[in-house]
Amino acid sequence: MTDDADAVDPSDIGESDAPPVDEKPYKLVFEANKCFGAGKCAEVSANWEMDITSGMGKPVSYFFDEDDLDHNIAAADACPAKKGDGVIHVVDRRTNEEIAPDPHGDGTLSVDW
Repeated sequence: MTDDADAVDPSDIGESDAPPVDEKPYKLVFEANKCFGAGKCAEVSANWEMDITSGMGKPVSYFFDEDDLDHNIAAADACPAKKGDGVIHVVDRRTNEEIAPDPHGDGTLSVDW
């Protein structure tokens, strides 16, 4: 558990080379180091595939628009890692809130770094 001074700000992750927010208002934060290769993400989302070399899931794209929101949320919700809290996080870049899996229920980013 981290305190507020150590908290990760979802607005900072991946933004240095990100597309404009109005084009791709959603992004993924993926705790790849905690993925154990269950493949549930790839079963429910066209944006997720299994890496044949590592045996782990990986996104095709980290940034997306409304058209790809539902299946990325499904991937985040299906992920069984971290005792079901998942390691795939869908973040609304406009509000910096976690949409899924949101185990805390308050929109804060639920990563364990």
